[in-house]
Amino acid sequence: MMAARRFTAFVVGLAALAAAPAAHALDYLSLAEAAPAYDAPSAKARPLFVVLAGTPVELVVGLDGWSKVRDSRGELVWIEKKHLTDKRNVIVRVDRAQVRAAAEDQAALVFEAERDVVLEFVESVPGGWVKVRHRDGQSGFLKVPQVWGL
Repeated sequence: MMAARRFTAFVVGLAALAAAPAAHALDYLSLAEAAPAYDAPSAKARPLFVVLAGTPVELVVGLDGWSKVRDSRGELVWIEKKHLTDKRNVIVRVDRAQVRAAAEDQAALVFEAERDVVLEFVESVPGGWVKVRHRDGQSGFLKVPQVWGL
């Protein structure tokens, strides 16, 4: 009897979690310009490396003019908010991403982008595809798992 009540409470709890909206949706930003990444939210903190302009990052937390962000490799660093923009970019996470003329596996190949190439996010497309644009102007569709930043 007690086990049945616990099981029922467990199932009801799971159902409530499934029905609840996500507590935190991922918020992706991009670097408006090259900027130093720090180990703490202060210009006096230790600089770790420079993040290139256009690089997409995931916002983790904001604090008084600073943002703690995660990059495509999972690194957590602090960047001054003034260097971030709402413009959405993605970064290729496979050896060669195939950008096609349409959101279909058989569509003509427009170009290939190598790992770590930054592409401008244009729009999400049904069926697990995303439309992107290269900085040289070429655009097309690639499969969502080929990029990070969505």
